[in-house]
Amino acid sequence: MRTAAAALTALSSLGVAALAGCSGGGSESGVSRNAPDASRSASPSPSPTPDWNPRPGSIAAVGDSITRGFDACSVLADCPEVSWATGTDGAVRSLAVRLLGPSKAADRSWNHAVSGSRMVQLPEQMALAAKERPELVTVMTGANDACRDSVRLMTPVADFRASFEASMRQLRAGAPKAQVYVSSVPDLKRLWSTGRVNELGKKIWDLGICQSMLADADDLGPAAVARRDAVQDRVVAYNEVLRDVCAKDRYCRYDGGAVYDFRFTGAQLSPWDWFHPSRDGQARLAEIAYRNITAAEPSA
Repeated sequence: MRTAAAALTALSSLGVAALAGCSGGGSESGVSRNAPDASRSASPSPSPTPDWNPRPGSIAAVGDSITRGFDACSVLADCPEVSWATGTDGAVRSLAVRLLGPSKAADRSWNHAVSGSRMVQLPEQMALAAKERPELVTVMTGANDACRDSVRLMTPVADFRASFEASMRQLRAGAPKAQVYVSSVPDLKRLWSTGRVNELGKKIWDLGICQSMLADADDLGPAAVARRDAVQDRVVAYNEVLRDVCAKDRYCRYDGGAVYDFRFTGAQLSPWDWFHPSRDGQARLAEIAYRNITAAEPSA
C-alpha cells in the first residue's frame, strides 16, 4: 500500500494524463459487448502478403507508451527493456528476441516510440525508423487518440486515416521494401471492465487517466454508458482504418484484431496505474506479434 500511495501522490502532483491504452471493454455490467464481433463481420480479412518474410533480420518499433514499456517497471517511467517489440528482458522475450535471438536483438532493433504520442506524431517516428533501414517495422498506436479528456477531443477518424497514410508514405520514401506489422488498438472498454474492481486503481484513474473511458468508473447511468460506447465505437473505427490502409501496401500485415480481442487480466496491468501493460502484459503482446508475423498467412 505504501508503494501504491507513493504512486498516487506522484500522479497527483504531476497531474498526469493518459499516455496510452492497454486493454479494456466489456458491458457496463462487466460482460463484453459485441463490438469485436460486429467489427469482424463488417470487415473482410486482410489482403494476403505474398512477399512476406516471416524471419526479418532487423526491427524498428514506432508507437506510444505501450511500446516504451511505460509504468511496467516503476511509476511514471519508460522501461524500454521490457518492450514487447524490442526489449531485452528475459521474462518478456520480446519480438526482437524471439526473431533475432538475444545476442542480436540489442544491435539489430531500434525503438522510436514516444510515450503520449498520437497518430499525428507517427509520420515523424516513421521517418526515423526508415533511416535504420529495418527489414520490419512494428506499429502500435491509436489508444491516445481515443483516450482524451472528453469524447469531443478524440481524433476524428478522417484525421486518423490521413496521418496513418502519411506515415506509410514517409516510411516508403526511405525504406520502400520494409515490412510493416500493424497492431490493432486495444479494447479500452474491456480495460475499464477489468480494472474497475480495484478501488485504488479507480482513484488513480480519477487523477486524469483516459477520462473519455475511465472517468467515474462506477457510474452506470445513461450518459456514462453512452460516453463509453462512443469511445468503443471510435476504437473500432480506428482499427478499420489500420486494416484498410495496411491492406493497400504489399509489405504490410495487420494483426486481424488480435490485440483488440486479447483479454488482459489484472496481472497483466501495471500495478502503478492499472492501465498500461505489466511485464506479463508485454510478454503477451510479444507472443501475439510473433505468432502473426511468423504465420504463413495473416490473421483473419
